Amino acid sequence: VQLQAFGGGLVQAGGSLRLSCAASGKIFAITGMGWYRQGPGKERELVAITTPGDGINYAESVKGRFTLSRDNAKNTVTLQMNNMKPEDTGVYYCYALLRLDADFLSTRDYWGQGTQVTVSS
Repeated sequence: VQLQAFGGGLVQAGGSLRLSCAASGKIFAITGMGWYRQGPGKERELVAITTPGDGINYAESVKGRFTLSRDNAKNTVTLQMNNMKPEDTGVYYCYALLRLDADFLSTRDYWGQGTQVTVSS
């Protein structure tokens, strides 16, 4: 199983960026999939993640600005980031909790490579 992330870069405050992540390999089901980030000198934190039943959890700091969408057929999630702020700067990591076969015990978590997002003031 592999997670491949796309997107990121440099944007001015108030601008927009989009991140995508695709999961590939032997996947039976996706329990959750989304993005974490780690700002300079900060702990890694949740940004947004899908939940069972088509729900999505967002960090309070990004609600109303970021939108996570999913494509179940392609095992991908896309994070649309609008009205970005300098405090959104950090390395963004794709994360997925995947079930590999019919056995619930086959559930594993996976991390993609980090992608840098920089918001200039």
